[in-house]
Amino acid sequence: MKADTILIIDDEIQIRRLLEITLSANGYKIVEASTGKEGLIMAASHQPSLITLDLDLPDMDGMVVLKSLREWFHKPIIILSVRSLEEDIVNGLDKGANDYLIKPFHTGELLARIRASLRLGQTANDNPVFQINDLSVDTINHIAKKKDKLLDLTPKEFSLLSLFFKNRGCVLTHQYILKEVWGYNYAGQTQSLRVFIAQLRKKIEDNPAKPVLLITESGIGYRFGI
Repeated sequence: MKADTILIIDDEIQIRRLLEITLSANGYKIVEASTGKEGLIMAASHQPSLITLDLDLPDMDGMVVLKSLREWFHKPIIILSVRSLEEDIVNGLDKGANDYLIKPFHTGELLARIRASLRLGQTANDNPVFQINDLSVDTINHIAKKKDKLLDLTPKEFSLLSLFFKNRGCVLTHQYILKEVWGYNYAGQTQSLRVFIAQLRKKIEDNPAKPVLLITESGIGYRFGI
């Protein structure tokens, strides 16, 4: 099977070497860029399966690179940055990043996030059936099952669950979820979203008080599975 290519866009040579060693040892093909301009060229010429993107590049802000990439690059992008403010994380995710890890990070966690993002990229969104553990969703027939038993979901709960399945392993911000499920007019209605999340957890989690499927990313949004 052909190895997935990962493009590393980062000006820190130590980070690029760490990622090259770690990712190569796990079967990935690596290409590198040390500037935003070089990264955009490499993305176009190598068509990677996934991109890791630093935000503090010497020639342009990483958010500008992200915006440029998202005009045509539809595969996963993971931001790796020292910027740890909640507003930076939310901004990056809202602008199209699939995930965000703060430097320094554990390589094991990065590998897990990469696997999750690649699963998302390899699963076509027009595939009508999704499954994780004993939970399944058929988006064509609007059927959700847990342990082969039908779940009694409201239309909004089903739309939420479908959205999470299609973006499995990725952090979805409150605003992104509200826009996708309720529309632009509901931006800011995070309390209503929390109520729906609580109701959904009661139906899909074995222990809703200790969720393992639908995880809260404090101040940011939610992550479904990994």
